[in-house]
Amino acid sequence: MFIELTDYLRCPEEHEEQYLVLLPSRMAERDVRDGELGCPVCNRTIFIADGVLDIGGEPPDAAARGEAASILQPEAMAAFLGLGGPGGYLALVGAPAGQWKALLEVVPGVQPVVINPPAGTPNESPVSVARGGRLPFKSRTMRGVVLGPGYAGDPHWVAEAARVLLPGLRVVGEGPDPAGGALEVAASAEGVWVAVRAGR
Repeated sequence: MFIELTDYLRCPEEHEEQYLVLLPSRMAERDVRDGELGCPVCNRTIFIADGVLDIGGEPPDAAARGEAASILQPEAMAAFLGLGGPGGYLALVGAPAGQWKALLEVVPGVQPVVINPPAGTPNESPVSVARGGRLPFKSRTMRGVVLGPGYAGDPHWVAEAARVLLPGLRVVGEGPDPAGGALEVAASAEGVWVAVRAGR
């Protein structure tokens, strides 16, 4: 996990968003390989092992979600997200997370965070890897979110994507169009949609 990502993380418990305190026990340059994060509000401890942040609460069917391949190519992801330059964090959830290295060749300088990636996804700098049942970020912190098959059709994950998205930026999903609620669909075709936060 990229150490600077700590400033963007929140406790997964349902309380007011608060900073987390990082206690690394093993690092490789700026990459935290082992350690723990503590929440000063509820005293929850979140562990990092082999570079993976374990948020907890992974959905029972999460394994099945990862079996569907992503139809999105890195060039399409970058275009749909409207990423025009470096900087900031990008969340890739499920199957699209397996393409983070190729995506960085299209939009270098963006920091990828992959959530529940497919087996075999490279876990090396500069990527940060997390597993669990929600997005572990503070509200309005991500430059973009890509939801893979299974996640894009789940109202919980759609709401999470809208919550963490910076104002005016985009969520890309593979699946049925989200019905109202937190996101407004700007374009949709062949099982892929692009949306912005409802009400901006």
